[in-house]
Amino acid sequence: MGTIQVGTASWTDRTLLASGWYPVSADTPEKRLAYYARQFPIVEVDSTYYGPPSEQTTKLWAQRTPAGFVFNIKAFSLLTGHPTKVSAIYQDLRPETDKKNVYPGDLPAQAYEEVWSRFLTALDPLAQAGKLGAVLFQFPPWFGIRRSNKDLMIEVAQRCKPLRPVFELRNASWFEGANQEETLDFLRAHEMPFVCVDMPQGHKSSVPPIVEATADLAVVRFHGHSEKWTSKDIHEKFGYEYSRKELAGWAPRLKDLADKSGNVQVFMNNCYSDYAQRNASTLIELLDAD
Repeated sequence: MGTIQVGTASWTDRTLLASGWYPVSADTPEKRLAYYARQFPIVEVDSTYYGPPSEQTTKLWAQRTPAGFVFNIKAFSLLTGHPTKVSAIYQDLRPETDKKNVYPGDLPAQAYEEVWSRFLTALDPLAQAGKLGAVLFQFPPWFGIRRSNKDLMIEVAQRCKPLRPVFELRNASWFEGANQEETLDFLRAHEMPFVCVDMPQGHKSSVPPIVEATADLAVVRFHGHSEKWTSKDIHEKFGYEYSRKELAGWAPRLKDLADKSGNVQVFMNNCYSDYAQRNASTLIELLDAD
């Protein structure tokens, strides 16, 4: 059987800090990361979506965690076509505009290339320490199935080499009818790891939980099933705690996925209070017991 690593999509959320999950002695960012890394083998960094990290920051992450610990990095919003605050872009590369949010086309081509270069270079300390897992490219809900978007994904994979990008598609058109096999075949043909998501269904942004391997790495992200999924409040949106029964139903599916891919990374993204941490611990226990 392949390996399964389970972690969470954050270790710094303010509601987590307020929950009491961290011991009182873990009273600094350094101590909290060290404590987290003793509980789980992997973490997904969410903050890098909102603003690219500095090389000094990733160097500290590498230094503050034990050998074998893995960081997955969420790609900066500008690189996935999301609206991006001008203030989040490197200061010397910010476009002259009155807009609060910009898209890739709002930057000169050379500046956009430089954003890519600096973002990937900032991950070097993690890569050199053997602690960089994958880079998550979570595309926006309007990123539907069409040739130009497939070409963009191929471009992303080329840009990231030798780093490993993984792809989360959030538009249902990729999975409607015969499109599902077309999408999975496309990913397999280019050895692109597919990100399976468990999320509320019945919404415009909903995609089904398709548990399939398209490469030698598979990623599963648990977003929860909040009844307030459309809320602008991020904690209402992700404030869902999985039951033990729900997680037990996932354990054999994850093991089957590990058999097919060889390596599965699982992230609890229901980041409210300590829900994600407790659910991740339960899932590890279930996987070990099965």
